[in-house]
Amino acid sequence: MTVDGSSIDSSKPSIARVYDYLLGGKDNYAVDREIGDVFKRDLPGSVAIAFANRAALTRAVEEIVTTTAVRQFIDLGSGLPTADNVHQVAQRHAPESRVVYVDTDPQVLVHGRALLEENERTRVVPVDVRNPEAIRTHPDTLELIDFDRPVAVMFSAILHHVNDEEDPAGIVRYWRDQVPSGSYFFVSHFRSGNNPETAEAEKVLQQTFGRGRWRTDEEIETLLDGLEILEPGIVPAPLWRPGTVEGPWSGTGERELTVWERLIAAGLARKA
Repeated sequence: MTVDGSSIDSSKPSIARVYDYLLGGKDNYAVDREIGDVFKRDLPGSVAIAFANRAALTRAVEEIVTTTAVRQFIDLGSGLPTADNVHQVAQRHAPESRVVYVDTDPQVLVHGRALLEENERTRVVPVDVRNPEAIRTHPDTLELIDFDRPVAVMFSAILHHVNDEEDPAGIVRYWRDQVPSGSYFFVSHFRSGNNPETAEAEKVLQQTFGRGRWRTDEEIETLLDGLEILEPGIVPAPLWRPGTVEGPWSGTGERELTVWERLIAAGLARKA
């Protein structure tokens, strides 16, 4: 890996760093905090989307590693490290678990290099999620992932950054065709609420990054075509098997969800 800190452009906002800021992280710059503060100030409560998403991802990893024999994960658009990354959750229950993180953000790659120094069962592949063939055939992927055995493919908060004309369904279909039966697919995705909050949040992302597509539950299900969507289906992320994980990313319990918590959906599917 050749990426270093000098390649990080602190003058332009980064999706990964804005997300880090919303989650309370420190790996962000003023330009990222400026965008994050739009959500905090003008869209109060919207930060709940980031936390609800992270909680669902944590529960999904734990669900896979404790109830199946899958021990290898590909985390697409992984973002910056926070508490309970995929490898930490998986290896807590099954130390032999292997994780390939995929991201192109330079700061993510800097952290990834540090991660490699302390965990030999992780790799970071610097390839765009829209180029799945390059990800699958990357030497670091092939070193860690055995595609003759089931794989968990994690699309955590990444497909909503793939615009319609970039064929997000085709990306999922590629991975579906490349992994064997018994593989799992986790998806979390901005969920269209057909309300002012959805429209305003989508506008902010599109104006800032040129991407950020809210989709309906039915559209999200279509992305998983050909896979068996497991219970409880595509639902608001806090309602996806809540209360199964203790800690900072636990579920919501019995309380009523906010409008913002309903704007991120999650689901788990299996290849038969």
